[in-house]
Amino acid sequence: MIDLSTDISPAPPEQARLRVYIGAAPGVGKTYQMLEDAHLMRKQGIDVVIGLIEAHGRKDTLDQVKDLEVIPRRAIPYRNVVLEEMDLDAVLARHPHTAIVDELAHTNVPGSKNRKRYEDVLELLDAGINVMTAVNIQHLETLNDSVSRSADTQIRETIPDSFLKRADEVVNVDVTVDELRSRLKQGKIYAPEKIEQSLANFFRKGNLSMLRELALRTTAEEVGSQAAQYRRTQGLEQAPIPEKVMVCLSPRPGAERLLRVGARIAGRLATNWYAVRVESPDEDARHGNPEEYQRMEEYQRLARELGAQVIVLKDKNVADALIEFAQQESISHVVFGQSARSRFDILLRGSVINRFLAEIRDATVQVVPIGRAKR
Repeated sequence: MIDLSTDISPAPPEQARLRVYIGAAPGVGKTYQMLEDAHLMRKQGIDVVIGLIEAHGRKDTLDQVKDLEVIPRRAIPYRNVVLEEMDLDAVLARHPHTAIVDELAHTNVPGSKNRKRYEDVLELLDAGINVMTAVNIQHLETLNDSVSRSADTQIRETIPDSFLKRADEVVNVDVTVDELRSRLKQGKIYAPEKIEQSLANFFRKGNLSMLRELALRTTAEEVGSQAAQYRRTQGLEQAPIPEKVMVCLSPRPGAERLLRVGARIAGRLATNWYAVRVESPDEDARHGNPEEYQRMEEYQRLARELGAQVIVLKDKNVADALIEFAQQESISHVVFGQSARSRFDILLRGSVINRFLAEIRDATVQVVPIGRAKR
């Protein structure tokens, strides 16, 4: 008798797909493109709904909604006002094939189910709902420092780069710098009273050119990473020996910059990475310096958000611990932070970086300036 049980077992459910539309700045047309694609999907018989879009009063975008189904937003009382957010539970209950969720980096109103909108998206994906979403390139966590310096503005809402790695498709919505500034002057992006200030600040040609390059490069990196993964899984090429990245953490202010640099390096190499801190065996971090403990806890949280594996080493000698770990794990790229120190201080206390460079010759070492050390 032939056993056919293996032939009739149900196929495993397919993982929900994520498509991310990336743009260099507001006004490039990410939301418009998502809606246009949604109409094409609907014509093909695909059940697609709008979980949330932010048209920012742009008529062209509002007109593009047309007859797409829109899930009503949820009203949330907050500080004597009522604000609206995507009704996550309503989208989950409706359970469409695909949901559109705009403004990915948005921070939800306190009282919402999740703190960030990208967490809402992850919950939809876990429930088997495909998602189309949009984000501007400056909201990627690892680009926070460089964009803030160039645009002379603080980017407060970010998403971890690891979210982008979850995407099945990354679509770059691109227009030229001149076209984008023209749209701004025509009142198609911001209200008239904001135009001149925006042209002189965030929408400067130099800043937009940098953002456009970052968007194009990031999209290319993701496409290249996915293509390499596909070739490996299909046996089309032998997987190369993976590079390994280590970021050396300390409780000094400014170490979040090291994590962003490390995450960008790991992203370009399509590899995993470590955030490593060294504690003395008799150190009680929790009851020592409360400020430093809190800062280190925040660094470790950020490291995990960015996709790092957090490693805590116990050793009285920081340099010895880092050298041993780098040798043991065959680390190829290392990121150190360096605060301003006098030559006398370096001679007196020694330099972890100098010791590391003397012992480890086959790793690329990048030293990133961070906050000035307290004296």
